Amino acid sequence: LVLELNQVIIPTYGTVPDQQNLHIPEWADFGDKPDSLFFSDGQRRIDFVLVYEDESKKMTRKRSDRKKHKRKRQVYESNLINNGLQLEATRSVLDERLIFVKVHAPWEVLCTYAEVMHIKLPLQHNDLKTRDSAFNWFSRLFRVDENIIKPEQEFFTAPFQKEHLTNFYIHDKDTFFNPATRSRIVHFILSRVEYATKNNVKKFGINKLLDTGIYKAAFPLHDSNFRHLSTDPNCPSERYLLYREWAHPKNIFKLQPLDFIRKYYGEKIGIYFAWLGFYTNMLTVAAVVGVGCFLYGCLTKDNCTWSQEVCDPNIGGNIIMCPQCDKVCTYWNLTITCESSKKLCIFDSFGTLVFAVFMGIWVTLFLEFWKRRQAELEYEWDTVEYLEQEEQVRPEYEAQCTHVVMNEITQQEEHVPYTACGKCIRMTFCTSAIFFWILLIIASVIGIIVYRLSVFLVFSATLSQHISGTEAIRKYLTPQTATSVTASLISFVVIMILNIIYEKVAILITDFELPRTQTDYENSLTTKMFLFQFVNYYSSCFYIAFFKGKFVGHPGNPVYWLGKYRNEECDPGGCLLELTTQLAIIVGGKAIWNNIQEVLLPLVKNLIGRYSAAARSEKVVPRWEEDYHLQPIGKLGLFYEYLEMVIQFGFVTLFVASFPLAPLLALINNMLEIRLDAWKLTTQFRRMVPQKAQDIGAWQPILQGIAILAVVTNAMIIAFTSDMIPRLVYYWSFSVPPYGSHSSHTMKGYINSTLSVFNISDFKNASKPFSPWFGNQTTCRQVYRDLRYPPGHQHQYEHNIYYWHVTAAKLAFIIVMEHVIYFVKFIISYAIPDVSQKTKSKVKREKYLTQKLLHENDLKVVKKNMDKIADKVTKETDSTFRPKAE
Repeated sequence: LVLELNQVIIPTYGTVPDQQNLHIPEWADFGDKPDSLFFSDGQRRIDFVLVYEDESKKMTRKRSDRKKHKRKRQVYESNLINNGLQLEATRSVLDERLIFVKVHAPWEVLCTYAEVMHIKLPLQHNDLKTRDSAFNWFSRLFRVDENIIKPEQEFFTAPFQKEHLTNFYIHDKDTFFNPATRSRIVHFILSRVEYATKNNVKKFGINKLLDTGIYKAAFPLHDSNFRHLSTDPNCPSERYLLYREWAHPKNIFKLQPLDFIRKYYGEKIGIYFAWLGFYTNMLTVAAVVGVGCFLYGCLTKDNCTWSQEVCDPNIGGNIIMCPQCDKVCTYWNLTITCESSKKLCIFDSFGTLVFAVFMGIWVTLFLEFWKRRQAELEYEWDTVEYLEQEEQVRPEYEAQCTHVVMNEITQQEEHVPYTACGKCIRMTFCTSAIFFWILLIIASVIGIIVYRLSVFLVFSATLSQHISGTEAIRKYLTPQTATSVTASLISFVVIMILNIIYEKVAILITDFELPRTQTDYENSLTTKMFLFQFVNYYSSCFYIAFFKGKFVGHPGNPVYWLGKYRNEECDPGGCLLELTTQLAIIVGGKAIWNNIQEVLLPLVKNLIGRYSAAARSEKVVPRWEEDYHLQPIGKLGLFYEYLEMVIQFGFVTLFVASFPLAPLLALINNMLEIRLDAWKLTTQFRRMVPQKAQDIGAWQPILQGIAILAVVTNAMIIAFTSDMIPRLVYYWSFSVPPYGSHSSHTMKGYINSTLSVFNISDFKNASKPFSPWFGNQTTCRQVYRDLRYPPGHQHQYEHNIYYWHVTAAKLAFIIVMEHVIYFVKFIISYAIPDVSQKTKSKVKREKYLTQKLLHENDLKVVKKNMDKIADKVTKETDSTFRPKAE
């Protein structure tokens, strides 16, 4: 696909007879212009910078290795020059071992590769009339000052063609290709130029040279220092403007200058910040509703009848609870759980149900409106037809193409990196590795469960709870609370450790899998990482929500885990409060840890680099050397940023019924995250190679999958983890005759009627408590609401009619809630088109102009030529058949 401009193919670096046959870069000294972005002549712009260590000054490698590296590099640079690029080398000011090779792409090369890469460039100004939104006056308050960052002019664009050069809007040759486009074209060339041939396999690409250490770095330049404007009058200082108006903390409530970000960093960075900003704005609505539901719970907690009964010394004080473990645990008063029951009233209220239904609708609105916004950006940023073009093969894939196979379509031979059998072996190995790591996570979750079961015995014995005990500490530090908090902290630490290990493993597995294109590579890695993170982050939450306290038997016949540990029981109020605690620790801890890791690590590394550089010299340092000492962005770019936000999105949606403040925490975190990510990119990292991106890629279907799953999980949390359904069944059916004794519907007597009775004489020897029984009572109550017949009944300890009513109500609730929300989601998805009418009009207008300017002009030329030919033929015919003069 690449048009080679007078390229001289050198078959192997080992057969170069004389280095005089190679083209070498021009050499120039640094001219004490630290902000210059041009070659020493001040005319040719630096589009890319390559950095290597002078082989003659290397002492860490063998001489033969240094010689091979030097030859590969010289061949590579010679082929770059043969491809039309211009190179200029300059020795480092601070370290004489480092050589900086500056790369410039002339106009002819830019035009040639712009056509090869199907880059869309401006035809003419957008002449469609736009209507201002009714909310423009409000949004203008939060926009960046247009006098500082001027709005980008809108153009109709078309894929560049050299033969139609005059039809494109070329105001100035130097600015027709902006710096981001120039860098992208140069990187395209750098990734495909050869440097050696070994065993009939061509070796090429800057990535391979970086991996082998032949070059130390390759990057486009920032255009200025982020702290001050450039002293070069030809420099626009866009980096400084981005730091001042986007990355600075003072702009935390301002809208992002997305067009300016896209112009400087490219579409891939722009689409990430557009998505993150849109998600954060939508979280504002969810956070307001969530805070409203939380405040509703706070205001109504004092009117919570069942909590009042727990705290009432005449009701809860007279209810003796059975031990929660074998032998070492003792009997205890229900009033000990008074404080936790009050807290539970805040989260387990009617507002929770409303909020869960709202979030099911909110997530649909978010995804549908994002599709519209994404469609607008696709048009405005010229990525509508990006994926319809043939994507280039990864250089890493091409470098491994040693096998020859017959293409079924073209019936021609082509090179591939592995046979069908080899591909099957690779896929089997990769799948096995993924399942192994998922099983490892499940094993860690089981370890946490065993910890819960074993340490609960220790806390129960240490935090001794006597029936007459009234110490204040026991109101808050119960064995359940101590076990839950410590287990959540250990779970968080285990999650972070497994994350660090698996990130490296997932990259190794994907590299071994060898995907063909960069999109395939990113999608494969995304699937692996998200699958792992999903199990890693959410497994403990799923356990608490849907498994803990659900399979425990009853005091006379408990169920044991691994045949040794008695299964955990929920608090009398249920496991909802523990799920809330787990979510708060993981969400809060994850946000703090990620921000520390993302900000402090590059900052400390850069400070160390600057300190050591300053200690060596006080000389003026050029722009390319300053950028070299910044941190590299990494091959995966913003992959981890997306992953972090999608995991957060899962916490906000999957378990929001138990923690209505999750959207608020996410909103606060994201407002900081936008500015921290912007600060990082602008100040701590080298400038990324601008890349095209049509959308957020594989993350879109993952978000849709989470949205569908969120409806099910929240319905099940309300049905099985919350105590809402049993309370409603009691209120409407079992508080009044024929089951209850109250004359009207009420919640009075709920606690006494839902805690099953157990006769202490029915304890087995293996589980009978050591502590003596106090008082004359012969029964105790089960901690969990298992709703069984009392001792002495003909069906003692079997589930009663109340249990079956509650079970039927739970199943009916799940079915009704899911169907209602899914129906509303379907209506919303149908009612909101993915592409707005305004964007459709722009696309149609652009296609019309493209056809008119590029194709109809060709027809006019052909018609004009045909008219000339016709006139010539007519004249010749007339002269042939004209009668002779008499």
